[in-house]
Amino acid sequence: MTRHNQSMITEFILVGFSNLGDLQVLLFFIFLLVYLTTLMANATIMTVIRLDRTLHIPMYFFLFVLSCSETCYTLVIVPKMLTNLLSTSQTISFSGCAAQLYFFVGLACTNCFLIAVMGYDRYVAICNPLNYTLVVSRATCVQLVLASSCCGFLISVVVNVLVFTVPFCASNQINHFFCDISPVIKLACTDTNLKEMAIFFLSILVLLVPFVLIFISYVFIVSTILKIASAEGQRKAFATCASHLTVVIVHYGCASFIYLRPTSLYSSDKDRLVAVTYTVITPLLNPLVYTLRNKEVKTALSKVLSRYSSAKTV
Repeated sequence: MTRHNQSMITEFILVGFSNLGDLQVLLFFIFLLVYLTTLMANATIMTVIRLDRTLHIPMYFFLFVLSCSETCYTLVIVPKMLTNLLSTSQTISFSGCAAQLYFFVGLACTNCFLIAVMGYDRYVAICNPLNYTLVVSRATCVQLVLASSCCGFLISVVVNVLVFTVPFCASNQINHFFCDISPVIKLACTDTNLKEMAIFFLSILVLLVPFVLIFISYVFIVSTILKIASAEGQRKAFATCASHLTVVIVHYGCASFIYLRPTSLYSSDKDRLVAVTYTVITPLLNPLVYTLRNKEVKTALSKVLSRYSSAKTV
């Protein structure tokens, strides 16, 4: 019977924001504006880093990869969400749901590891500057990015297996605007405690372990900065870390609120709001923070724009 009921579910219904009625149209235009701005901002960051040779250093190589990953991350979630806001049919196929969860978790885990790698880069740059180019070489940068991606998508495979090998025979209505772990696994009609425990431990591996490593890195970074004699030197050193710290707090804070707790504590309305933050707002925050707070990026952006306008006049 269980196998029969499981095979009957060929699609899910994403409830999303359907309870908001006509407000969905307003949400559509707000999210569309934020989404287009996110795409433009990340494209700008990647273009500036690519064109300006002064930014061809490990810190901005990692930022380039993070911006690319964040762009793909939004492509997995936002277009479908925008379509559903204007559509009467808010369905997603079983395989489509599995694919969305796979790429969402894979890219989200990759971003977590990349942000931790960026913290390591700041640690070496400030605490061991004489050996910086030797320790964080081009080959090392590529290896760290590949390791982050491979680990992220390997974890995603495990999560997908844990989530989609349960029988779904209770309901096919996902009380969320995309296929996330807790809303999907709650539809199972069998006991999922062991699977949820395994997912929880994976969440600790992805969120808590990198965050602790970043925290330890910044303990050493702050200790080193405070030993700098000049106030100007301290200010510059702190400035190079401010953007990264902002991203760390927002990224890990939102994700920890959702994934470092039992599924039984899932609250659809509150969690949807937090999910909007880390799927729509955070990808926009990263390029804005690194553009507005980073003098080198602002200078490079001005140079690229002036070069473009000069070429246009000629």
